[in-house]
Amino acid sequence: MTSRDSMHCTFIPPWLAERVDGAERAALDDGLRTRRSVEARSAQRAVVPGGPAWTVHDADSTTSLPGTPARSAGDPETGDVAVDEAATGIEASLAMFAEVLLRDSHDDAGAPVSLTVHYGSRYNNAFWDGTQLVFGDGDGRVFERFTKPVDVLAHEFSHAVVEYTAGLVYQGQSGALNESVCDVFASCLKQRLLDQDAAAGDWLIGEGIFMPSITARALRDMAAPGTAYDDPEVGADPQVGHMDDYIETSDDNGGVHLNSGIPNKAFQLAAVAIGGTAIEGAGRVWYDALVGGDVPEDADFATFAAATVAAAGQHADAVREAWAQVGVEAGVGGAAGTPVPTGARRLRVERSGGFVGRTESVEVDLDDDLRGLVTEAALSSSVADERPMPDMYVYTFTLDDDQPVRVPEHRLTARQAELARRLLP
Repeated sequence: MTSRDSMHCTFIPPWLAERVDGAERAALDDGLRTRRSVEARSAQRAVVPGGPAWTVHDADSTTSLPGTPARSAGDPETGDVAVDEAATGIEASLAMFAEVLLRDSHDDAGAPVSLTVHYGSRYNNAFWDGTQLVFGDGDGRVFERFTKPVDVLAHEFSHAVVEYTAGLVYQGQSGALNESVCDVFASCLKQRLLDQDAAAGDWLIGEGIFMPSITARALRDMAAPGTAYDDPEVGADPQVGHMDDYIETSDDNGGVHLNSGIPNKAFQLAAVAIGGTAIEGAGRVWYDALVGGDVPEDADFATFAAATVAAAGQHADAVREAWAQVGVEAGVGGAAGTPVPTGARRLRVERSGGFVGRTESVEVDLDDDLRGLVTEAALSSSVADERPMPDMYVYTFTLDDDQPVRVPEHRLTARQAELARRLLP
């Protein structure tokens, strides 16, 4: 089973939906999305192949999908603001992917796109359910209509792109990457429409989604995660932007909207460092990583970072440094910690090489304190050996009889270095 069998990607994080609408409303909306998705698949309601490139439907404040066709590719404006905003947004999104990234719709095979506006009554969200892009009108108290910021639509369309490429599982770090990649392409589209380069972009996601009475600049800020809003009605933006602040939680599918600020910040730093427009610079790198085959559906931040570095060509150092600034070591597995196997009892640490060519080693039993440090050190047999530098040490970590993990001195993470310092003379 792939992630597309159960993907329901929402724009508004669940904690914010619960604060604004109440837990009962949030649960109801989740149930509606699930039921409508099942109905949609069984009815094969998506636009049929060979039809127009996109069709916007009007749900007329109901939760029946897809609703009544309101406008298709080639049709003139209708005068319905939400319908016409959705039309403008999907045309711009398809054009960006086609013209810059040479991708033909979300499936790269020209699949027609089905969109629905005026979904539900005072509905505070937008989502991709695996078949359909769906947008509510907002409650008019906290949120405006969800078609108003064009990057909201680009974000949801990008969920479809992710589903048909790496298929990042919507849970934990892979889910946060899923959210982040969609913010990446959303911001790229916004800047493209404003004719901005990466340095000039404001990096705000969902600017204009809040009503003027709410103290907020946007829903997220890729350049400064955690600063987008702070208002008594909605609380303060809880997103984080560095691995030091990574949030372990069972809520929000493992904090996908919280921790996505970390790869968001990495992209913003990389885009500015590479220069030019975001989509033609770092955006192309991120896309090449997404489709390159080196990003598994359960990828963690370090795995994805390594894929972007590999795809960056002459900009590899800039991309690696961008990830390092948010606390992610590209390719040094398990950025959030790889748990030590339950049965592991012994750890061997060896230091070899150096100018004098000595080898020193120690083998110890794992107590609770060391077990925690080893977990944080993210020792994984998936770590690829790297060409050592002249006269620098190489450290080898071995848990019981597992495959040794070799890390050149210049690639040690802070926790790996601490582990080595603690055990070796």
